[in-house]
Amino acid sequence: MDDGKTPPKLPRPSPLGSAGPGFPPPYRAAGAVPIIVTATMGAADQHYFNNLRAAHFPPDRNHLAAHITLFHQLPPSCLDELDRLIRRIAADTPPPVASLREIYSLGGGVAFRIDSPDLIEIRERIADHFTGMLTAQDQGQPRLHITVQNKVAPSEARALLAELVADFRPRALTISGLAAHHYLGGPWQSAFARNFSRSACMILTKGDALPIGAARPSRRPFGAE
Repeated sequence: MDDGKTPPKLPRPSPLGSAGPGFPPPYRAAGAVPIIVTATMGAADQHYFNNLRAAHFPPDRNHLAAHITLFHQLPPSCLDELDRLIRRIAADTPPPVASLREIYSLGGGVAFRIDSPDLIEIRERIADHFTGMLTAQDQGQPRLHITVQNKVAPSEARALLAELVADFRPRALTISGLAAHHYLGGPWQSAFARNFSRSACMILTKGDALPIGAARPSRRPFGAE
């Protein structure tokens, strides 16, 4: 459901857990709003990638600010537990080291690939905690990226890729925190955001929208984490 895609309709699995590839774990009632988890960027990086999206994303599909998706679809029932877990992670974890490694083609778009073993480790803490509640997509190893263009003609995507690659040099990327959002069938609505330690904790009021162009400021706890 990243970048405005509607999540596929999948068969209803057993309520006891995942029934294998293609089946999301525990059944979610009709009308339930999935939770998306992202890593938040520093203000300068957020501004840069927001501008790229605004310039190159089809306007009718650009519902979101630039983002780094960690989980595409957690059940809404886990929101409070997710918030408690992310609060603990934010409190005991410094901002992860990350870099922009390359720019690559999506076929009908362009994305920046992110290299960050630290962020992958943080994601694994969350995945371990919610074992049995992850969709098949979220059970896999993520390929961290920032999409700046999608749903365009291949020729348009190739032109942008060539333009961006010409001046690209790998560089550091600032990761400031973690956030959760309600998926609304295209747009997202903010649930909360927490900054990593050494940064002031920022708490967004539940229900605040994530507007286009808005920048978010910049070991093992209990359970099967």
